[in-house]
Amino acid sequence: MSKKFLLDRRELVIGLAAGTIVPLAGCADNAALGRNQLMLVSQAEIERLSATAWRDTLQRQRVLNDPAYTRRLERVGTRMAETSGLSHLDWEFAVIDSDLVNAWVLPNGKVAFYKGLMDIVETDGHIATIMGHEMGHVAGRHAAERASQQRAAQMGMQIVGMALQTQGVDYDADMAAALGAGIQYGVILPYSREHEFEADRLGIDYMVGAGYAARDAMDVWLAMSTLHQDRALEFTSTHPSDDARIAAMRAHIEAMGYI
Repeated sequence: MSKKFLLDRRELVIGLAAGTIVPLAGCADNAALGRNQLMLVSQAEIERLSATAWRDTLQRQRVLNDPAYTRRLERVGTRMAETSGLSHLDWEFAVIDSDLVNAWVLPNGKVAFYKGLMDIVETDGHIATIMGHEMGHVAGRHAAERASQQRAAQMGMQIVGMALQTQGVDYDADMAAALGAGIQYGVILPYSREHEFEADRLGIDYMVGAGYAARDAMDVWLAMSTLHQDRALEFTSTHPSDDARIAAMRAHIEAMGYI
């Protein structure tokens, strides 16, 4: 393989990573994040997928019909939805009858907390911490942005493949896999980690605005870090390391004067 080809390929990969060889007409400003986002996937698409996911969840998962659990989740969720600026969404809250320690919020405002998580959180502030983080993903339009990044990466790989073929290079499966790994670790995963940092910051803002204490956020994530002892290396993970995440949250809390 010639040195000229190595340089050409490197330039193509750098261009792909920088977005200079991918059509980026779908950029949009996000006031909640204070930055532009790549938006090749419409909000309507995301909402359609969210509606389907919620229907599937309610059909496949057993919803806990315990008023004490439901009232608690709705009490916190209503306050958080109001302070997040997402009150225009059709919010719905469900407690899933499962021992899993899990929770998620869909981009259309559908919230699922699992009984296993509800049983270990001590205060409403702890629920607000987790819900605020998930609402931060919604306000950040992270689902649409991540889907757009995946779509852009696929487009970019096709463009690189065609460009290499015009140079007489056989763009085989091994080369495609190697380039795909470079995009995954160099572009998509770092963006995913940044999404987590953004959701953490927004979530803390929302919970404080709703009247919950910022120290509850630190308590939750310090406790969660003990569950992640087998976490993969940060370089290959969609989430930041616990140490990096907690340090960033502490710095945000101090900078905002929440202490």
